Amino acid sequence: MTDEAPVHHSRRSLLQAGTLVLLLGAQQIARGASIVAVRVWPSQDYSRVTIESDQRLVTRHTFVETPPRLAVDIEGIDLNPQLKELVAKIRPDDPNIAGIRVGQNAPGVVRMVMDLKHAARPQVFTLTPVAAYQFRLVFDLYPAQARDPLEALIAERLNDPKATVAEAPAPIDTPAGTPSAHDPLGDLIAQRSEKPLQDRPPVAVAQAPAPLPLPVPVPPPAATPAPSPEVIASAPPPAPSPAPAPRRAPSVARPTDRLIIVALDPGHGGEDPGATGPSGTREKDIVLKIAHLLRDRINATTVGGNPMRAFLTRDSDFFVPLAMRVEKARRVQADLFMSIHADAFTTPAAKGASVFALSQSGASSSAARWLANKENQSDLIGGMNVTSQDRHVQRALLDMSTTAQINDSLKLGSVLLGEIGGFAKLHKPRVEQAGFAVLKAPDIPSVLVETAFISNPDEEAKLRSTAYQIQLADALMRGITRYFAKNPPLARNRSV
Repeated sequence: MTDEAPVHHSRRSLLQAGTLVLLLGAQQIARGASIVAVRVWPSQDYSRVTIESDQRLVTRHTFVETPPRLAVDIEGIDLNPQLKELVAKIRPDDPNIAGIRVGQNAPGVVRMVMDLKHAARPQVFTLTPVAAYQFRLVFDLYPAQARDPLEALIAERLNDPKATVAEAPAPIDTPAGTPSAHDPLGDLIAQRSEKPLQDRPPVAVAQAPAPLPLPVPVPPPAATPAPSPEVIASAPPPAPSPAPAPRRAPSVARPTDRLIIVALDPGHGGEDPGATGPSGTREKDIVLKIAHLLRDRINATTVGGNPMRAFLTRDSDFFVPLAMRVEKARRVQADLFMSIHADAFTTPAAKGASVFALSQSGASSSAARWLANKENQSDLIGGMNVTSQDRHVQRALLDMSTTAQINDSLKLGSVLLGEIGGFAKLHKPRVEQAGFAVLKAPDIPSVLVETAFISNPDEEAKLRSTAYQIQLADALMRGITRYFAKNPPLARNRSV
């Protein structure tokens, strides 16, 4: 009996310890956690740092405003080579992070300090395992003063050296005798253009203003190059006047153009790679290349006398939540929204391009429903701080879609499908519909284009080809132009 007592005591101790482990759970015991990977995703919108581990990491963090930096204590681990990698992963051109320092602050506690380039709104949160990821400790560094994307588009337009003021375009589809519709975006362009002359480049005006009482010789018309049909931009300054005393010209009203804004949404990005082809091609990389090609074509195109500008929901490799993609398009008052993807299925036999619009009732096919459910999981994989979102606002935004928006989306989708079908195989000969969260802008015609099945080896090879990417961009550009030719955008009545 005396020999068995220690055995029973030992077993009882082990059982109690095991019970304690079960009660606490692996998520609350960070000691002994292994770092799987560290990643950094810089962008103008925000910079993300991710530490992936096999257990949930326990942290304490403090934000210091001057100079701006985020100090984080990670408990239960010791400094290791993976954490040291973070120091070298910060690029000099990172818009938000100046550098990272790591060190052993105390036994079992690693201190990490992120030095920031400006005031920030940091978010620190943990993501539970999903898809190929284990536990992720996420640091999102948002600039305290976010840039205004609409202002950036206007500034790009005003600084375009290829554009000159020609003539004010006539209102599209406006009956004779009807006053021109008010365009707040045009007003904003005009306001930005009314800076003092020394603060902005001079602009060539082809529309003759009232005669100005200035004793400055005017060059003959033959010496003046013909202006381009574009409407607003800067021109090289005129030759210095021989007049002894320069005089400021009185303010002249300048015509403004009606920018046609196309929001391009390259799917996935950052922590969310999207689908992966048999050869390892990542969807997020392919669709970003296609979006860049299409952006160049849009920015060089004018429809009905109105210049076009492309706005990308992401212009580099970083993650954007689905609702934020919609909100970004609405923030710039986009006239059209196109989400670009590369489909994948469970078997490599599936092939062909598809175009989808939103459905308020139900999916048009089981495949469309399956794909929508798959795409709508992007937020889980990419990782977002759910606690920081205004769920009521997000839900309201995604439930406001109108029948008119869906009808316009179907028109756009049909035109795009016709152009893509001219050189590529189509998965379905008609526009399909399903409840894609990214298509739920209530006031913007929105489509999702699946360029091909990246899970099909032959189509993956095509998607990797620059020539095929150019074909896709050209087809999408023709579709956009044809759509606006038949459905000209009205003057904006939304507030800027």
